Amino acid sequence: MKKRTYKLVLTAILSALAVCGGSIFSFPIGFAKCAPTQSLINIVSGVVLGPEWAVVQALLTSTVRNLLGTGTILAYPGSIFGAWLSGWLFKRFDKIWLAAIGELIGTGLIGALTAYPIAAALMGAKGSLFLFVPSFAISAIVGSLLAWVILKAAWQPIRHFAKIE
Repeated sequence: MKKRTYKLVLTAILSALAVCGGSIFSFPIGFAKCAPTQSLINIVSGVVLGPEWAVVQALLTSTVRNLLGTGTILAYPGSIFGAWLSGWLFKRFDKIWLAAIGELIGTGLIGALTAYPIAAALMGAKGSLFLFVPSFAISAIVGSLLAWVILKAAWQPIRHFAKIE
């Protein structure tokens, strides 16, 4: 129970950081709002909490951002795949750089490709299937680099505090 409460509280804190950071540090590219903070938090939650809790964090963050009007429906596909893949790759291989690659592939490619049919149906987006790849990829690249630098610089205390085995 104690471990579950720890993960729940840390998920809430990381979600709050992503909501605030996504509101402060975001920029529009085409139909999408690029928020590198979300990618940064996806990787941190994937590494510290694992893939399942990273997805919970991504869903919570996307929902709150939509409720506040600071995000779009594209926040869901734009975050859940990167959060899960980042956490899964770290859990499997214990490499921070692979968690960053997971975010790049999950958000920058899979999330972008998944967002297109949603945007076409609900937002009237017109263009190719790869319409969102550049904007999602830019956000994922910036966030992944920031996460990699932060996690590498503070790895020992994070590993100890988060009890990552």
